[in-house]
Amino acid sequence: MAETQIEWTDATWNPVAGCAILSAGCTNCYAMEMARRLEAMGVTKYDGLTRRSGVRTIWNGVVREDPSALDIPYRWRKPRKIFVNSMSDLFHEAVSEDFILSVWKVMRETSHHNYQILTKRPERMAEVLQALVPDALPNVWLGTSVENAEVVGRIDALRQAPAAIRFISFEPLIGAVGSLDLSQIDWAIVGGESGKNARPIREAWIDDIYEQCTEAGTAFFFKQWGTWGKDNKKRSKKANGREYRGQTWNEMPPGLSA
Repeated sequence: MAETQIEWTDATWNPVAGCAILSAGCTNCYAMEMARRLEAMGVTKYDGLTRRSGVRTIWNGVVREDPSALDIPYRWRKPRKIFVNSMSDLFHEAVSEDFILSVWKVMRETSHHNYQILTKRPERMAEVLQALVPDALPNVWLGTSVENAEVVGRIDALRQAPAAIRFISFEPLIGAVGSLDLSQIDWAIVGGESGKNARPIREAWIDDIYEQCTEAGTAFFFKQWGTWGKDNKKRSKKANGREYRGQTWNEMPPGLSA
């Protein structure tokens, strides 16, 4: 995969495929159905990564490293923001430390790109990186997902990981997150859930994050309302749009542009 419609990045790169449901934010993960479709299209990398649960497709816990994908960023001459593992989690327990080091080697040698790594497992990320690559690469951003107050503790773990830029994805935002410690957090992405089974987002939850970002000096990026608009009505993602407080918010970490 390369070009993408994800608003906060330019391309995706998937040296790992497959994952496992970890928390409430995973329930409607788009990557599960996408993996099923890719398998049906004959993309062998995605064979046997999902199973059916009623009418849903879900991860079955199989995770596959793909060494053949490691050379892809070298082919991209033009600098890009690259979302690493949109179809997996680089810090899933099944991904070996040796393979993580191989990914880090690629990122070190392709310093013209900026890499965005998002995990729901920041504890392992911090542990592995402190041991293996304690010096932060200037072109690697590390982030974690926080969908509601139950997983806010991930932010503390993220702070322990050596990173030039740290970010939080509050997407899908399915509940209030409460009081946040945003020290050493450079960027926040906020977005509602999409799809037919999407859970609603509330403007008050977004307000709370926006105001705390403003106070902390954390860049704020509003990705989407998703399937539910600010009036709590269900529409298409496109119809609900990206406007919040009368404008589109595309802030990026200091010194960078969208």
